[in-house]
Amino acid sequence: WKFTMEYTDYIFLSTTGLFKGIQPQEIQQILPCLQAQEKDYIKAQAVYRIGDNVSSMGIVLNGSVVIENNDLWGHTSLIDKIEKGQIFGETYAYLPTEPLTVTITAEEKTRILFLKTPVISEVCSNSCSFHNKLIKNLLELLAQKNLNLTKRISHTSPRSIRGKLLSYLSFQAKAKGSRDFMIPFSRQQLADYLNVDRSALSAEISKMQKEHILTSQKNRFILYGTENDSVDV
Repeated sequence: WKFTMEYTDYIFLSTTGLFKGIQPQEIQQILPCLQAQEKDYIKAQAVYRIGDNVSSMGIVLNGSVVIENNDLWGHTSLIDKIEKGQIFGETYAYLPTEPLTVTITAEEKTRILFLKTPVISEVCSNSCSFHNKLIKNLLELLAQKNLNLTKRISHTSPRSIRGKLLSYLSFQAKAKGSRDFMIPFSRQQLADYLNVDRSALSAEISKMQKEHILTSQKNRFILYGTENDSVDV
């Protein structure tokens, strides 16, 4: 554990959702109140494991982490991918006696800033005027994450692989405002996210390309006339 934040880090944090509206110099003041600590991880290193009890949430300063659910038979379901500037672990950090039911792993070389989450909702001993902004930002992020979870349920609800894929890709196209877009997942991660077999997913994508519904190259997709032209961006 360490704390070697530079001023450029504070500038970056001021651009994130958690510290929106808070100036870099104010972030410098508030981090000690949140008992902030940093840690570096190598690719595939566990950040949190199933069964862990945590009291700190993380914000990714560099790199990315993946949140996965692994069952007793070794099946993996990708819950989310957390990229630079995003937070994770906040729900469990507010419930420190509730053991984790997921694993959180560094997807690449990653640097994480950990914050004592329960402290955020407490009255700051230094009476920071910007503490209320932090609480408001966290509530907005929690609401957004809840919405994202609801969206994932809608993507995995269709019975067919094509139905799941069209639901997800349609949402991504609308979110990006374009039929030509990148997704944050590799092919295996996309299969895990949609709870389908990777080979079957790849076969369905190939079939959809032959039908001129889409073009796919790695994690880039271009949508054409989907079934019933359901994508309106």
